[in-house]
Amino acid sequence: MIHKPRFVLFAHNATYDKLHQVATLGLTAAAMGKDVTVVLLFWTIKKLAMGEIDRVDFPPEYGDQGDVVARLLKEKNVPKISEMFKEAKLVGQFRLVACSAGLEYMGVDQEAVAKNVDEVMGLPAILSLTAGAETTLFI
Repeated sequence: MIHKPRFVLFAHNATYDKLHQVATLGLTAAAMGKDVTVVLLFWTIKKLAMGEIDRVDFPPEYGDQGDVVARLLKEKNVPKISEMFKEAKLVGQFRLVACSAGLEYMGVDQEAVAKNVDEVMGLPAILSLTAGAETTLFI
């Protein structure tokens, strides 16, 4: 049996610029035939639970440039994060996993997260799942 190369993204930072990279890298890797796992941690879990995964926000150090980029994204019809995640599932092997401890630490409603991910699991299971991946990125 041939195994697909595994591509893992640990998504910790939840500002739009970071999530956009997670979504585009994950979508591209899935389209290229890789087995993609995106692990949501801390702030990404919080943003997902709050229903704000598509909110365009940038770190404060970018100042007014964030507003300019937000306008350009809208003008160029850049897909939403949630749309890219859905597209990745359509074009290849792609799954979203939330860290169960992150749910507790961030004080979020477990159902709000569970309904938007493929699985909620503990860190030991996540580390076993992602061990030996061809590519592992922390964003």
